[in-house]
This record gives sequence, structure tokens and C-alpha cells, in this order.
Amino acid sequence: MSAWLDAVRWNEEGLVPVIAQAEDTGEVLMLAWMNREALALTVEEGVAVYWSRTRHKLWRKGEISGHRQIVREIRLDCDGDAVLLRVSQEGGIACHTGRRSCFYHRLEDGQWQIVEPVVKAPEAIYGA
Repeated sequence: MSAWLDAVRWNEEGLVPVIAQAEDTGEVLMLAWMNREALALTVEEGVAVYWSRTRHKLWRKGEISGHRQIVREIRLDCDGDAVLLRVSQEGGIACHTGRRSCFYHRLEDGQWQIVEPVVKAPEAIYGA
């Protein structure tokens, strides 16, 4: 692995949080996690590769849905413990719910309200 990976402050599980941001609008699309291998593969392949904490394996964003994230720029925050990916989101959908962004709930009057529409039904993306 390259020395640049050593600059990342990995947590106790060997992971770092990663924010995916649309390069064209600046919209925050999602938060995911990467381990060293996922970050190295992301750099090598030019597409977002994450670590699935639930499946305990590498996950190439869009491998099933086709909604890949083409990486345009990678940044590391000042503390070295968070990564920002500026991406081109293929298909305009980043969330498994069929929405553009995973951040579709907004706190209003003490309750979480859904404020973003479903672009494509998850059943149409992933099957029944």
C-alpha cells in the first residue's frame, strides 16, 4: 500500500467515514465507510468502492443498481479522519431507497419529515 494511506486516521475497526458529494451541485449524496483496501481500489479504479459494515465485504457502489459513483476528486479532512469524494453520480440516484440523496429526512417541528421524492422505485432498481 502507498504511504498516502498512512495519513488516514483509521478508527479501531480500520475504517474511515466517507462523504460522497455531487461534483456538479455540491449536494451531499451519502455517507459510507472505507477500509484501506476500499480506498486504494477507489483510487485505482476511479469509482467508489466502500466497505459494507453489515455484509463485512467490499461493495462497489452501483454494482447491482448501475448507479456508480465516478470519482472526480478525493479529499482528506484536517484531522485525517474523514474522506470526501467528489463524484459524478450515474443515474442520478445515490440512495438504495431510489432517491438522489440518502439525506432525505429533514427535522421540522421536532419530527423527521421526508422531503425528497423517490426518483425510481427500489423494486425497479433491485428487483422484488
